[in-house]
Amino acid sequence: MSLFSGIINRHDRPLPDSACSSLASTPVPVSPEISQAGTIVSSEGRRPLVSVVIPAYNVARYIGETLESVFGQTLTDYEVIVVNDGSLDTEDFEQAIAPYLKRIHYLKQENSGASIARNTGLQAARGEFIAFLDADDLWLPAYLDQQMKFIRERGCDLACADATLFGDPSSEGKTYMDTLMATAAAVDDVTFLQLVNADRSLITSGVVARREPMMEVGLFDKALRNAQDLDLWLRLSLSGSRLSYQRKVLLKYRCRPDGLTGDAINSHRRELRVFDKIEQSYDLSPAERDEVSLVIKNRRALLEFEMGKHHAARGDLKQARDSFQRSNRLRPGVKKQIALWLTSFAPSAMQAICARRI
Repeated sequence: MSLFSGIINRHDRPLPDSACSSLASTPVPVSPEISQAGTIVSSEGRRPLVSVVIPAYNVARYIGETLESVFGQTLTDYEVIVVNDGSLDTEDFEQAIAPYLKRIHYLKQENSGASIARNTGLQAARGEFIAFLDADDLWLPAYLDQQMKFIRERGCDLACADATLFGDPSSEGKTYMDTLMATAAAVDDVTFLQLVNADRSLITSGVVARREPMMEVGLFDKALRNAQDLDLWLRLSLSGSRLSYQRKVLLKYRCRPDGLTGDAINSHRRELRVFDKIEQSYDLSPAERDEVSLVIKNRRALLEFEMGKHHAARGDLKQARDSFQRSNRLRPGVKKQIALWLTSFAPSAMQAICARRI
C-alpha cells in the first residue's frame, strides 16, 4: 500500500487507560515556582500535560482576550508560553499581558518570523503535548478537555478541531472546515497526499500534538517564514505520526488582513514554496516521488491560475499573464487560454471580471 494512501501509525490501537491517567484534570499540590506560571504540577515537579505555545507579533489589542480564553479552560493541567517575536507594539503588548505575568512564561526575541517563535516556545515547553494558539484566536472553554479526550480515544499523535470564523463580514459565522473541506467526514485521519492536495487542511490554533514527534522531525523550518505549519504536518505524516481531525467547533479563528495568514496571493506563494521543499529535500522513494509529483504538478497549475486571477483583479496584468502562462504550461486548458487572451487583448474586461469573482 502506498505511503500516501494511509497512515503509518506509531500507535496502532487507542492508548490504554493506564497510559492516559495524566489526562485527568484534578488539581494537585502546586510548587511555588511553577504556580507563578499558571501551571498545575506536583511538588515533585511533574511536567504539565499540555504546553500552550502562543507566538505574538503586533497583537497588543487581542492578547488579553486570547489569554482569558486559555485561563477559562475546564482542563487545568497546562502551562502557557507567550513568545513576543519582536513586536513593534511591545510597550502596549507588555501592558496588556501585565495582569497575567505570574501565570505565563513570557519570552522575547528579535523579529524572526512565526516558525522561530513557535520553535522557541516548543524548546521551552515541558508538556507531553503542545497546543498551538495564535495570539488573536480564541478557544472555547472545553477546547483542551475535548481535544485530549479525542487524542486518548483515537490514539493519534496530532488532533485538529474545527473553528468558527469571525472578524470578516464575508465569512462571519462559517467554519474553517466547512469552507476548506466541506465533504470531509466528521472524524478521520489525514494523509500526506491529502495535505499536499489541500483535500484536508489543519488550522494551527486548533492543533494539539505530541511534543516528542515534532522534536524528532526537526520542529518548524526556520527557512520558511510562512507555511511552516503545513511543512511540519507533512513531515510528521511522512515520519509515521498519526494525524486526525474532528469537525467539532472548539475555537474561534479571527480573520484579519494583517494576521499571520495574509492575503490570497501570499498564501498561494507560501504553498508553492512548500512544494519546492517537498521536491528538493523530502526523503521519498522513486515510486512515492512519482506519486506526489503528479499531485504537486496539478496543485501548482491550480494555484498559479488562482494567483493570476488575483493579480488581474488588482490591475497587475503582467503578473497575471505570467501566472496564467505557468498554469497553462503545467496543465493546458481552454479556460487558461481564454484568460491569457483576455489579459493580453482585453485587460480592462479581464480586470473587471476577476474583481467581481474574487
